[in-house]
Formats: sequence, C-alpha cells, structure tokens
Amino acid sequence: MTGRAHATIDLAAEGATISRHLYGHFAEHLGRCVYGGFWVGEDAAIPNVRGIRLDVVDALRALDVPNMRWPGGCFADEYHWRDGIGPRADRPTMVNTNWGDVIEDNAFGTHEFMDLCDLLGADAYVNGNVGSGTVQEMSEWVEYLTRAGDSPMSRLRRQNGRDEPWRVPFWGLGNEAWGCGGNMTPEYYTSLARRFATFAKNHGDNTLQRIAAGGSDDDVRWTRVLMESAMGGGAPFPVPSPFQSISFHYYTHSGSGIGTEPATGFSPEQYFRTLAAAADVERIISAHEEVMDAYDPERVIGLVCDEWGTWWHVEPDTNPGFLFQQNTMRDALVAGIHFDVFHRHAARLRMANIAQTLNVLQAMILTDDDGGLVLTPTYHVYEMNKGHQDAASLAATVVDAPSWEGADGKGSTTLPLLSLSASAKNGAALLSLSHLSADDDLEVRIDLHGRSASVTRARVLTADSATAHNTPERPDAVAPAPLAAQISDGVLEVRLPPHAFATVELALA
Repeated sequence: MTGRAHATIDLAAEGATISRHLYGHFAEHLGRCVYGGFWVGEDAAIPNVRGIRLDVVDALRALDVPNMRWPGGCFADEYHWRDGIGPRADRPTMVNTNWGDVIEDNAFGTHEFMDLCDLLGADAYVNGNVGSGTVQEMSEWVEYLTRAGDSPMSRLRRQNGRDEPWRVPFWGLGNEAWGCGGNMTPEYYTSLARRFATFAKNHGDNTLQRIAAGGSDDDVRWTRVLMESAMGGGAPFPVPSPFQSISFHYYTHSGSGIGTEPATGFSPEQYFRTLAAAADVERIISAHEEVMDAYDPERVIGLVCDEWGTWWHVEPDTNPGFLFQQNTMRDALVAGIHFDVFHRHAARLRMANIAQTLNVLQAMILTDDDGGLVLTPTYHVYEMNKGHQDAASLAATVVDAPSWEGADGKGSTTLPLLSLSASAKNGAALLSLSHLSADDDLEVRIDLHGRSASVTRARVLTADSATAHNTPERPDAVAPAPLAAQISDGVLEVRLPPHAFATVELALA
C-alpha cells in the first residue's frame, strides 16, 4: 500500500540557530568504547596515530564531530585525573566498578583525550568528578588543562610534554548525581555544584561553560531546584550563575525497561513503541523548558541532553557490563526523530551527546580487534544530517500523515508516521524526513513557501527490513542511496519507502 502525507516549510521563516553541538558525541571508559575502540596503543598492528585508531578518526572526521564528552558517564565520578597523566608505565591501575568490574590501566588519560579531540577537530567536554572527587582535584584539573604561564599545574603539564594549554569550552559538574554519581537529592547536589563551579576557574582566555548534572527523563524537580539556584534565589537576570547549562538524560526503549529487549529480533509492536518513545523526547524537553522559562525567559541558561540513544540487551556472548549492542534501521529512525525534535527546540537546547560513539549502546561505529570496522545506520543519519549544524531552523509542519495508534509503555499514544525538520544556511536548505511505517510507501507533498528553490541532491537510508544492520560481511546492508525528488509549482514531491530516513538538499533563490 501507499500512504500520503502533506507538509509545509517556510523557507524564509528562519528561527533559532541549530547549534552544531547538538551533534555531539560521548566516549566513556565503558566496554570497548575507549580501549579497543579509540585506543589501540602505539605498538598495535592496527594503523594508529600516537595510539589512536586511524580508521576511526577518518570515519568520524566525515561527520564534523563538534564535541566529545569524556571520561563518563558513571565512570567520571570515580575517575581521578592524576592517575591518567605522566609515563604510561608509571600510571596506577584501578577497578572500573561501574562497567564490568575490569581493571583500568589509565593508558588513555588527559593528554590522549585532548589529542583525540585535536585529531577530530572537536571541542573537549570534560566531565569532572563530583561524586568521589574533591573541589581541589577538579580545580587543579582545570588549571592543568587551560592555564598558561607559570603555575603549579601548568608546570606539571609541561613536565608531561605539553607546553601550551588546551582550549576546553565545556565542563561537566559531575554526572547523574541522582544515581551512580552519588545518590544525592537535588538540593544537596545543587549546593555541591555551586561550590565545585566556583573553583572551576576561567584561566586566560579559556571560558568554561559549566554544565550542572540535571535529572533523568522528565524529572523536572532537579531542573527547578537548579534554576532557583542559578537565579540567585529568584533575583531577576542578569545575575552571575555558577553554571551556564543544565543537563538531562533520556534513553529510548520500547517500554519493558532499559537493556531488556533485543536489538535486532524485535516485533512490529516493539518497533512502533520504540519510535513512539523516541518521539516522547519532545514532551520531556518541553517540560524542562517550561520550568526554565519561568525563571529565565531570556534563555540565558542552556539545556543539554548529554546522554541519549537506544539501550537494548547486549549481544549474545558479550560481557553484560560492556553494553555492546547491534544497530539497526530502527535505531537510525530513533536518531532521525530525535534530531527533528532537537532542531525545533534549538532556542533552549544547546548540546546533545549520543551514547556512545564506538561499540557501546547506539554507536556510530563498531570495531573488532582484528582491524574490522563497520559504520552503523546511525552513523549515516549523522552524516546525512551534518548540514544542519549551525544552520537556522525553518518552520516545518506536518499537516497530515498516516499514524500508528498503540501503547508506548506510558499509556495509549498516537504516532504520526512522518517526522520532519528543515534548516537554511549559506543560500541552501536541508530537509530531513523520517518515514516510520513498517510496510507501506509514503507519497509526501511539501508546500514550499517564502523562497523559490531547486533540488540539488536527495538521498534515502533504508533496507529490506527495519531489523537490517551492517556487519563485516555486509557492511553496506544499510547505506545511503539516491532518491528521486522534484519541485513543481512550489511543491516538493518525494516517495519514501518503508522505515526510511531521507534528506533533500535545496538551492535557494
């Protein structure tokens, strides 16, 4: 069967800028994300640059990675940065109690991470240790990274081979303080965050954007307590805030609970419930925005979703603490839906970080120890969508589309089977469309207003089923392909296959 959908886009109605940092990444010391993913060591047979895997760097460069969050996650609040500097042979080991109870040898530390950011051209987002660390420890780490001249930490950095300071724009004040970061109340954490932020100094021309650890999902109580603190007890803006953004985390599953369902062998019902849960991120962002707007109508404080993505049961015969899962066309559509929502909320949402870049949860890339590398369907969504980075969001509305009705784990829900967003930059526009039907084609008509346009390129990402995924034997089972698209009398017409993500690039007159 073929469905029909109608949408409108005003090519002249430019809204908030879609920050490139909405396309951020996350690398935690978890499973094979860092070790066996980014880091293979300088003596490895796999080609590397100073121990960092070269084919991974090359693949990620194609995505224009804007920022990388490290070292966690839960690992951040048991990580002590001095263990990861100096000669590697002299670095102490520790036990990674959060993820697999394995030995961490600290071979990948501060210098290696900053080297990775330099290779990728990405900004560093360093997540400090509030849960088990001290104020002095965090203060000295900031100084070590960012201070020039003569100081105790800059001398230590030079002793370890780095003369000039690095630029570190983003600094996390702990992680998931409500859980693995310390099991705190929002009031207690907020007091700690103010204290830690005070001593995370700006050195020289490096200005930190301090990010307070907020709640999970729609727990807006954390947001309310943090905003009350940021406002200085209710004083009107502008007031000096101890932090510049508030985070939240949101993981997608089909309703049975995080990590309980298969990544590939899912049912049609699980497929639709997953996509409905992905679309629910709009409600969650709106809930946090409502609280923040009440305190901060000028939107001085940013909202950050620094962990998001799907979370399935681990693949068979893998360490359950390593969170290695396969990545299907369904995961690609979850990413497409999220980005459409992120674009619509770009006025408040300043950053988002998918969990995680390599070999963990909804990864961009899967690697093996023999040098194999697979690009996932989610990788292709990032590549196809990268033109949205730092572009102006456009008013895009789905007027009419088929829908799925069912339950998403929270109750009955209606899921439109077309998701859409658009942006404009440098005389061009980029349209993103996610068609969510499991079986039917969709004829889409989009009325283009405000400016005339012509199609320069259109691509589609799909496969023979929503469970399709890439493997070393079939690395291109899910890969972008050309898509027919045409504009006639100001109407863009495109036919989308089932479970498909598509982008259409326009030249604007």
